[in-house]
Formats: sequence, C-alpha cells, structure tokens
Amino acid sequence: MLQRPIEPSEFFTDEVIRGLLANSLETAELRAEGFVDVGTGPGSSEAAYIDWLTISDQAQAVVDDVARIKAHPLVPARIPVYGYVYDVRTGRLIEVPAATTAGAAA
Repeated sequence: MLQRPIEPSEFFTDEVIRGLLANSLETAELRAEGFVDVGTGPGSSEAAYIDWLTISDQAQAVVDDVARIKAHPLVPARIPVYGYVYDVRTGRLIEVPAATTAGAAA
C-alpha cells in the first residue's frame, strides 16, 4: 500500500457549497484556489438547510470510523481493523497509520 501524507483538511465544506448555490445553480469551476462560481444566477438559499456531510479531515474521519467499528460489541477484539483513503487520482489506497493503530487486535 502507498503511504503518503493525507491532506489535513479539504476545501469543499458545507459553507462553500451553500455559498456557491446561493449565488448560482450552475456548475462551479474547480481552480487551484478552490471552487469558483462561474454562473450568472439566480441561486437559492435552500442549500442552507441541507447537511452536505462534507469531511474536513479525511485521516481523522477514517480513525474515528475504525475506532467505532473496533468498539462495536459484534467485532471480536482479536480481529484487526484497518483504515485507508482511496486516492481517486491514482486509484491507490493510502493507509492511515493512526487508524491501523486504533484498529489493532487486542
């Protein structure tokens, strides 16, 4: 498995998508600095009422998920649980070392 640093936070947040949709319902453009609204409007404020379930820290989300699975009463302590992030650019799995530690067998 490939191990590389995982970005600590993402630039796509609930606030970003809400702001984009408030300005325009057209597809935003992704640039180096993040998403940019290229539409002419109108937008909608309805996006403010949706929880978009964005993940601000991928590695921590994986650690939290592994810890939750390990703590489940139907998962025997002797079974290790691992955590990875799928890199959509390369198609590789990137191990999250803290998740491997959290999911170690007892």
